[in-house]
Amino acid sequence: MAYKINESCVACGTCAATCPVGAIKEGSPIYVISESECIECGACASVCPVSAIEAP
Repeated sequence: MAYKINESCVACGTCAATCPVGAIKEGSPIYVISESECIECGACASVCPVSAIEAP
């Protein structure tokens, strides 16, 4: 299971810049995490300023 970004996302891009495998892409209107690329490291969740990323 991959981390998920919920509707609280403000599309700041902090998570995408932090992801070590590039699993986070710009979506519409919020960012999305690719389930096949996510390695469940939690780096994105730790830097999200609005706590929009949920653990698997």
